[in-house]
Amino acid sequence: MSDSKPHKILKNSFLFIVIFQALHSLEEFCFKLWVQLPPARFLSSLISDDLSVGFAVLNLCIVAFAVWSYLVPIRRGSSCAFPLMWFWACLEFLNGSGHLWFGLSAGGYFPGVLTAPFLIATSTYLAFQLSTNRQPAQ
Repeated sequence: MSDSKPHKILKNSFLFIVIFQALHSLEEFCFKLWVQLPPARFLSSLISDDLSVGFAVLNLCIVAFAVWSYLVPIRRGSSCAFPLMWFWACLEFLNGSGHLWFGLSAGGYFPGVLTAPFLIATSTYLAFQLSTNRQPAQ
């Protein structure tokens, strides 16, 4: 990925996804998502008998993968940068949408609902940028 203006916008857009995912993970942890969402509880239990530890480890892995995605393939312009950005844009849109749906279904606050709109907005913006900027030839 060259350092042209459109590609700098893509890299910066992705960086915002990383930042908001980190904040989202922090919100989920602080408000104990694993207590309210059975799949989160199950996945956390695979890591540790202490569900808070398991949940923290899982979320640290997600954020670490996002940071790695930004620092290595995306910033360096690897051939997998565009597909990886599409993956994250779709994942974060679904993640944010799911939290909003859970919040509406619960009729109030649900862990992750405060940061969900930021995930939806940044992932939508990134998807728009990806769809209007072609992947450079490698």
